Parts: sequence; C-alpha cells; structure tokens
Amino acid sequence: MKKISKKNKLQAAFFLSLAVLFISCSTNTLTGKSQLSLVSENELQSLSAGQYTDFIKAHTVIAPAKDSRALMVQRVGTKIAAAVETYYAEKNNKAALSGFAWEYNLVLDSAINAWCMPGGKIVVYTGILPYTINENALAVVIGHEVSHALLQHGNQRMSESMIQQLGGVALSTAIAKKPAETQDLFMKAYGVGTELGVMLPFSRKQELEADRFGLIWAAIAGYDPNEAIAFWGRMQKASSGQKPPEFLSTHPSDETRIEKIKTYLPEAMTYKK
Repeated sequence: MKKISKKNKLQAAFFLSLAVLFISCSTNTLTGKSQLSLVSENELQSLSAGQYTDFIKAHTVIAPAKDSRALMVQRVGTKIAAAVETYYAEKNNKAALSGFAWEYNLVLDSAINAWCMPGGKIVVYTGILPYTINENALAVVIGHEVSHALLQHGNQRMSESMIQQLGGVALSTAIAKKPAETQDLFMKAYGVGTELGVMLPFSRKQELEADRFGLIWAAIAGYDPNEAIAFWGRMQKASSGQKPPEFLSTHPSDETRIEKIKTYLPEAMTYKK
C-alpha cells in the first residue's frame, strides 16, 4: 500500500476545509448575502432556548409587575418584535422567522450590555439604562441586538471560531460530541454571562449592519431613530477616552458609528408612520 505523505495529507485537509466552507454558506434572507453557517438556525434556536433558561435561572430577573423599567423593556421589546414581523410579512418572508418565540427580560447587572439570541430571546442589563434614558434610545438598542439575531451574526462568529479551532469540522458534529466546547463558543458568540460591555462586540462591519436595521425596526415600531445619535453621544462621554483605537477594536469608534448612523437615518425615517 502506498504511504500518503504528510504534504498530501495537508493538501487533502486544506481542500476538505474548502469544501466544508463551500457547502456551509447560506443566504441570509434579510440581506440576500451569502454567509458562513456551519450549523442550522433550528439547531442554534434549540441550543439558545436551553442557554437562555439557564441564564435566567442564574440571574435576578426584574418583574414588570413590580418595576417600571422592566415593564418598559417588555413594552419596547414587544413593539420591536411586532415591527420585525410586519417588515418580514410585507417582504413575503415570514417563513424566515420560523422558530422565533420572543421573550424580553431585564436583569439586575451593572454591565452596559444587552443581547438577543437566535429565536428572539432578549436580555437587557440594568447597567445600560442610565445611558438609554428614554424609550426611543432603548428601542434603538433592542433593535440593534435583534438585528444581530436576524442577520445571524452569532452563527457566523461561532462558525468562524469552529474553523479556527477544529480545522473545518462541522459545528453540528461539535454540538453532538463536544458539548462543553460548543457551549463555551455559544456563550462567547452571544455575550451570555460575559462582561464585554457596550453590548456584544461583533466585527465593526456587523455592528454597523445591525445599527442600520435596528434603526428601521425602531422607526416601524413608532419610535424616533434619531435618538441613536444622542445615545451614542452619551456612550462616547461615558467612555472618557478609555476605549482602544478603532483599528484595535471589534466595535467601530463612537465617532464613526455616529457618522454612519447619520447616513442610515434617512432610510429609517421612510418607515416611520
């Protein structure tokens, strides 16, 4: 039997990885763009439901019946979810929201953070409320986080991590055989239990993409997306120059973000009734 050289093995592994990448790209129905996806949204939604339940059990959830802040989060979350469903229905794309079961909770945590998992599981931390101040800004924040879920940015992030760590092994295999590693990647990808601050940092491109659609959801929901400028101005002041330079950060700088938001606002305002 002919012995396979190390060089040939490496080449085979390389082409196998390319094949995995090729067959693991899907088209996002919101943008129409192809993106890396090593696991189906159904699998991620199933995984997120369990992780969300564990997170809620491990944290202090503030009841809407007892706290106006929690009631506000629920009210804004409900309106943003309705806005998304309206948009998808008008685009004849309701099937893309299959599996979404919206939930909105305010948790007691000083981190300046918020996130949305696949399937519409939303958490807002009390630490971000001193910066949102009003419902318009909170709608911008929740809209932004919901956009990450709709744009499947977490799935992309997990898939990229799996490529790096497992050399192209499909994520579905990891879910079945490496639950600890998969849960760790999931927690990191969706910001669950982390202290990342200023919401979950995806890539700068993904952050701006989520900003754009978040403004649209806020406008459809009846909120004023212009409040995004004031909100990020407050975030800029709060940072007191402590953030790293933009080229070292996964987030765009507040200055860049504000300027880009200004260019997105005319589009968003066309959706405001």
